Amino acid sequence: MNDVYAEKPWLKNYDKNVPPNLTYEDKTFAEQFRIVVDQFPDKTALHYMGKKLTFRDIDLLSNQLARYFLKIGLKPDDVVGLHMPNIPAHYISLIAVQKAGCVSTGLSPLLTPHEMEHHLTDSRATVVITVDILFEKVAEASGKTPFSTVIVAEVADFLPGVKRVLGKLLKKIPTAPIRPLPGKTVLTFMDAIEGMPDDRVAVKRTMDDTIFMMYTGGTTGQSRGAVLSQRSYMYNRQQLLTWLDLRTDDIALSAFPLFHIAGLTLGGFAMTKGVTQICVPNPRDTHFMIKEMKEHKPSFMTNVPTVYFELVKKPEFKALDMSGLKFCLSVAAPFPKEKIKELEGVVGENKLIELYGMTESMVTCFNPRYGTKKPSSIGIPLPDTEFNLIDPETGQTAKPGEPGEIVVRGPQLMKGYYMNPEETANTLRDGWIYTGDVARMDEDGYFYIVDRVKDMVIVSGFKVFTREIDDLLVAHPDIELAAAIGIPDPDRPGSERVAIAIVLKPGIEKSVAEKEKIMNFLKENIAPYKMPKVIRFMDQLPLSGVGKILKRELRKMM
Repeated sequence: MNDVYAEKPWLKNYDKNVPPNLTYEDKTFAEQFRIVVDQFPDKTALHYMGKKLTFRDIDLLSNQLARYFLKIGLKPDDVVGLHMPNIPAHYISLIAVQKAGCVSTGLSPLLTPHEMEHHLTDSRATVVITVDILFEKVAEASGKTPFSTVIVAEVADFLPGVKRVLGKLLKKIPTAPIRPLPGKTVLTFMDAIEGMPDDRVAVKRTMDDTIFMMYTGGTTGQSRGAVLSQRSYMYNRQQLLTWLDLRTDDIALSAFPLFHIAGLTLGGFAMTKGVTQICVPNPRDTHFMIKEMKEHKPSFMTNVPTVYFELVKKPEFKALDMSGLKFCLSVAAPFPKEKIKELEGVVGENKLIELYGMTESMVTCFNPRYGTKKPSSIGIPLPDTEFNLIDPETGQTAKPGEPGEIVVRGPQLMKGYYMNPEETANTLRDGWIYTGDVARMDEDGYFYIVDRVKDMVIVSGFKVFTREIDDLLVAHPDIELAAAIGIPDPDRPGSERVAIAIVLKPGIEKSVAEKEKIMNFLKENIAPYKMPKVIRFMDQLPLSGVGKILKRELRKMM
């Protein structure tokens, strides 16, 4: 590997509380959670729509669910699919799975029946825990998948009786009917734990055992299960707790669902530290988030940029007392410089922290909590984490300042893809994860995402990094959201054209004149070969469950 990366120029920018190497505790998730319960039994673990659940509450409820798992015959390493928003049942289930020695896999509500069928079949899930409003999604896939039991929670579970009844009656709390499924056991979450003993459950696990199997897109189109070990997850936990200097008196708010790796890391790390969390069942309900912020005053929050964009539009968000908010984490997509200024004008200067991670390696790169944060940078590698940049075409190490594919090595890497040696060998080579993300490093060791390898467009032999165009477009005063992609060039086989999809700000008319205005803006800022050949105005862009623009879907649409 090239000496410039081996020398780790980023170390000089570490905060004083962060050493370059950590001493790790070999404690599993369940063991660490037990320590928290013993230390803070009466501390609030979850704020949920006016209800408080303490760490003791979560402990006893998860014991009951773990007892149910053992009662129906679940064995160590059996897989449980968790298909819920961020409601108490999801947190309880997450911990119960660990206590029973099993493995959980997150199931997104946005999965199509075909995707759900693949995920459940490939993971060999034996139990699925869902919520009534998503039950039919599981039901559609049930006939072709091997799971035996469906446990169905409700959004109203664990709310006070009057609020639960009135909320459902007045349709302020969504509900949906459930029904029997041929060959499957179907029961409610409350029935599953009813009458089960709440004494301690602690099936022995080692640091090498699997903790989670989280699915991510594959090169063949089928998603792959990234197998994370207790060691990789819990070591990454220690890296982040040290980096962010988290305290047990912190309060967290996150719109990231637990079925997503970002939500799983934040939720699990906070739960095993004793940090109080505010449940956000609907990640797009900014009014709910603002209300919860006003009432509970979180000390930090985590969202994708699009959620922050929506929040800063709301006068009630700008009116909040932000003095107790220590920092805002942004993940999963780039945060344009102009938008950073707008957000920090509300929450406070130097409070936005961008970071980088992926399902296969969790969090690997972070802007400092206290030190220099560089706009649009994903920051610097965490302790015990090595970065290198490889030219995606030549396979050689990229020179300083030049773009290359990020390859990562560290204790937080996955073990591999479940039952998929070919994809594992393609991604995990000699202990390094090949991320598929293209970045450059500056002289201080800060990294900047340039593009995804698969989103890089080749125009007549020239590389066009669509991220550059994306960042430029959202700086335009008329543009709300935008994304650039590559589409085949019919006139030049093997070459591509740049196409852009744009959502205009309210009040801006979709017109030929507006297209010309945007094209003239681009001509002033990018080289001619990067100029788009296709511009399409759209009412909305395809977004993931956490608000990330889905370029693969956009390519299909365009």
